[in-house]
Amino acid sequence: MATKLEEQIAVSLPDGFTARGAALEDVEASLELYNIWSQSVLVEDEITDAAAIRNEWVSPGFDPAEDIRLVFAPDGTMVGYIEAWTTAKPPVHPWLWGRVHPDYSGLGLGTWMLTWAEHRSLKALDDIDPDLRFAPRVGIYRQAADSQRLFEDLGYRRIRSNYEMRIELNAPPPEVVWPEGVTVRVYNPETDLEAVYRADQDAFRDHFGFVEAPFEEGLERFKHFLTEYEGFDPSLWYIAWDGDEVAGICLCRPNSYEDPDLAYVNILGVRRPWRRHGLGLAFLQHAFGEFYRRGKRKAGLGVDAENLTGALRLYEKAGMHIHKQFNLFEKELRPGREISVQSLGD
Repeated sequence: MATKLEEQIAVSLPDGFTARGAALEDVEASLELYNIWSQSVLVEDEITDAAAIRNEWVSPGFDPAEDIRLVFAPDGTMVGYIEAWTTAKPPVHPWLWGRVHPDYSGLGLGTWMLTWAEHRSLKALDDIDPDLRFAPRVGIYRQAADSQRLFEDLGYRRIRSNYEMRIELNAPPPEVVWPEGVTVRVYNPETDLEAVYRADQDAFRDHFGFVEAPFEEGLERFKHFLTEYEGFDPSLWYIAWDGDEVAGICLCRPNSYEDPDLAYVNILGVRRPWRRHGLGLAFLQHAFGEFYRRGKRKAGLGVDAENLTGALRLYEKAGMHIHKQFNLFEKELRPGREISVQSLGD
């Protein structure tokens, strides 16, 4: 397999185009490229928060100099961006993500970039057992037909879709009714991190793609991505307790990474024993009420379109609608035993 990919990476960039790794001073230019691409496809920005990008680039185990390739036209314009994430443990499904400037499409940049990312992802093979299935994943919005054809031409197959759901907060939501015996408190950064992380892992082990990570490594990544960015607001993290057990969590941000006016429910998870009692709906209404009180008039969240636990129906019940669809693709580079959750029986 490595030999095959070595042959593929020999595909060259067009004459005069160059590529290199990234450094933190490239964040702003990368952000500009993302949004040039996004405006051409979605007619809206993809991300506006440069701090969120910096937080990703300094996350545990990720090295932008090695795990990112920036592509430049002969005049020095950044026209391509690709990253390969192998930091999940075990890294059986590396995440590949890239963008090509729309004025430079059709030149083979996407092919070169995705081939490079596949090759880079092979370093993950050193960290996984030889009997495990290895399949990098990529994704793109439904409207990006050219990108989806590129994925398919390079051997990827569509496996799933995600939705971004939104709601207009034109009036305060209904009064919240919490399930009997449940008490909701705001997150305490001094005492609650480990309990919240354990609840997150327990709630999402029923979700497609879940892979159990070693505890300490998983906790470190959770802490970094969710609490160590500039926009973290612990007053928007809600924990539902039933006695001394966490029944569920609702972890929100005051704004999404793509739109400072859009409040965001980053994680909503209810542990299995407390499902089907209205806790998820109560969490949403509580969060929407706080958003409204703070002056936000729209909110969003992401969900697996085929969510195994019925979350999509819950969000629709709460008054949310689909705003965008994101399609997920996968390419099997090594067959073997699949350890990520595929169904509720896994």
